[in-house]
Amino acid sequence: MISVVLADDQPLIRSALRVLLAETADLELVGEASTGTEAVALAREHRPDVVVMDLRMPELDGIAATAKIAETLPDTRVVVLTTFDDDEYLYGALRAGASGFLVKDMGLDDILAAIRVVAGGDALIAPSVTRRLVDTLAGRTPAPAARPSIAGVTDREREVLTLVGRGLSNAEIAAELFISIATAKAHVARLLTKLDARDRVQLVILAYQFGLVSPED
Repeated sequence: MISVVLADDQPLIRSALRVLLAETADLELVGEASTGTEAVALAREHRPDVVVMDLRMPELDGIAATAKIAETLPDTRVVVLTTFDDDEYLYGALRAGASGFLVKDMGLDDILAAIRVVAGGDALIAPSVTRRLVDTLAGRTPAPAARPSIAGVTDREREVLTLVGRGLSNAEIAAELFISIATAKAHVARLLTKLDARDRVQLVILAYQFGLVSPED
């Protein structure tokens, strides 16, 4: 059973997700928060597998709440659910440790699937968000001397990292490279270890910093 805390100041959003979770056998709602402060308190109390976090909330915004949860509860993952109307909020949440980015116009079944993916230790970025994310990173690339090292990454892993940076799923990477999904997943797992990345979201950042992807891709 995957335990979930919902954090959103819009009662309608919480209500829709609450009903959906109640009808889903493998997901359990353990708390609801209307402010960032409540979200952090509930996360510390229940230690859920996933917190679904809105970015704009009273008292403590979603970025600050995500940072507090990521710092103190390493086994709890945060999925940002946003209208995506502010790129700076998105970039801030990424740096704060969010493991997923979803937009509120996604299908409810897609949101449930994303919760499962993140709870399983992976990360997920909505396809419509990936391009905006890369655009947001434009101009933020460190000087060459400050870029992280890509030493030890094989040519195949470099190809996989490039595709991750473009927002492709493991299945899409497998199709692109004519390999099995299991092999694609194994390559991603090795990249996470070699690059000391928390999750797939950080791999997207690194792909941009290494110059493997750009806003024009």
